[in-house]
Amino acid sequence: MRMKQLLALLLLAALPLGVQASGPTVLVLKATAYTSSPRETDATPYVTATGARTRFGIIAVSRDLLPTDLPYGSKVKIEDLGNWRNGAGKGRFDPMLKNVVFVVEDTMNKRKRQQIDIWMPDRSLALRWGVRRVRLTVLQRGR
Repeated sequence: MRMKQLLALLLLAALPLGVQASGPTVLVLKATAYTSSPRETDATPYVTATGARTRFGIIAVSRDLLPTDLPYGSKVKIEDLGNWRNGAGKGRFDPMLKNVVFVVEDTMNKRKRQQIDIWMPDRSLALRWGVRRVRLTVLQRGR
């Protein structure tokens, strides 16, 4: 019995301070969708803030999330939690999101906070998306 206690104390002493076991970071955020339309972007609608070419799998994040939670290059999985206001249609877009690892490559207008914007290939799909609540699971923080 004493040997097990001594071994446990030695193992604990070997760990650096502040090390904790924890799971992946999960964020619940408002999510909208955007396309490469010049009216929704800037003068270079097919180029993101990092210089990447737009494609499905690219997300823009609000600037308050960029320095701490979701810096450029972060990889996330997205789950549809339904309409932003009432949760209606929960999971409706999960088949589209399920096998995609999204990458933070763009930023949103500075007036947006606690929000992401998912790039969509066409306006009709972006409009069907509307404003939704999503669960982001961070797979990799930054590059």
